[in-house]
Amino acid sequence: MTDWSGVRILLFTGKGGVGKSTVAAGTAALGAARGLRTLVLSTDAAHSLADAYDVPEATRSADPVALAPRLHVQQVDAQLRFEQSWAEVQRYLLSVLDAAGMDPVAAEEMTVIPGAEEVLALLELRRHARSGEWDLIVIDCAPTGETLRLLALPEALGWYMERLLPIQRRLVKALRPVLTRSAGVPMPTDTVFDAITRLHDELDQVHRLLAGPEASIRLVLTPEQLVLAEARRAHTSLSLFGYRVDGVVANRVFPDEGADEWRQQWVAAQAAVLAEVAESFAGLPQWLADYRPAEPRGLTALTELADRLYDEADPFAAPVGEGPFGVEVAEDGGATLRLALPFVRTSEVDLARNGDELVVTVGSSRRLLTLPAALARMQVAGGRVVEGELRVRFASPDVSQPRAAGGAP
Repeated sequence: MTDWSGVRILLFTGKGGVGKSTVAAGTAALGAARGLRTLVLSTDAAHSLADAYDVPEATRSADPVALAPRLHVQQVDAQLRFEQSWAEVQRYLLSVLDAAGMDPVAAEEMTVIPGAEEVLALLELRRHARSGEWDLIVIDCAPTGETLRLLALPEALGWYMERLLPIQRRLVKALRPVLTRSAGVPMPTDTVFDAITRLHDELDQVHRLLAGPEASIRLVLTPEQLVLAEARRAHTSLSLFGYRVDGVVANRVFPDEGADEWRQQWVAAQAAVLAEVAESFAGLPQWLADYRPAEPRGLTALTELADRLYDEADPFAAPVGEGPFGVEVAEDGGATLRLALPFVRTSEVDLARNGDELVVTVGSSRRLLTLPAALARMQVAGGRVVEGELRVRFASPDVSQPRAAGGAP
């Protein structure tokens, strides 16, 4: 098993425009100022880190660039990493499209994975976490929706790799001579399948790293109802996939002092939303950043922003307590699987059993949860959401239990 010990991973995400890049950049700058060897990476295609630090776009590099003592920034060169990670598969796809008569330029565009830049940034995270060069890695993620799709990718690809790829590989090997002669289209070789397998293994390591005890996600929002609603949904979805949210940053809060009548209305409106934030995320650290008279840019301004934001708290401490996923063994030989699902009612959850998988669906999000061997031998006896946590009971095959109401078996 890969040893990730010694590196703290912090991811920042939120609705587009809430200032997550600024908060991420400031947090990284503060970490370096406090003596941590810090790397800040961006998975956001907009690449706002260079703007936040007020440095040239030349920071977009294949390697980290030093900005200050102990502080490095990297805006991943997606083209370079793409060629390294996907070259074998791309060459095969290009040969197929060439046989089909597609224009070479159009074919090259067709063989680029949607979201490749974000995926390869995660592979960069894996590489840096393994290097032992850093105490703190801060990730400036894409806006919430893309981040959720990205973080769900390793598990989804894993399902394909474990179940479909071996069958396809055997089938292609058996039929390659016939299909190549009859269709005139080249069939994938073992090196193509090996490249896909390698990509899956690397993304699986990223998933285990980000779901581990040293990694957590910090939600950034502004005191607005629509933004709060998205942050709540993000918390639910991140928990569904086993990622831990360790706090919430409320950004651009209007100060109450000296507010004129017009601004006082904003102060009142924000105060009402902040009260909902406090209630929604009770039990999580919550930090407030004042709306400043000028946009914080540059290392000094960002460090000051983060220092004031976190005040006396330690924003780099690893989260404590149990994670969003766990299994408890009962005295009667059964077990309970628990999965944090904040803001969700039992009636909003649908559970299904498919072999050794538990399919959990909440709204438009679905997770195929591969059960541990001990649970895979048991029967689902019932499930319900209790205090923001889905609890699924498992019993031995010879124990009969009634089904729970509300869409969960």
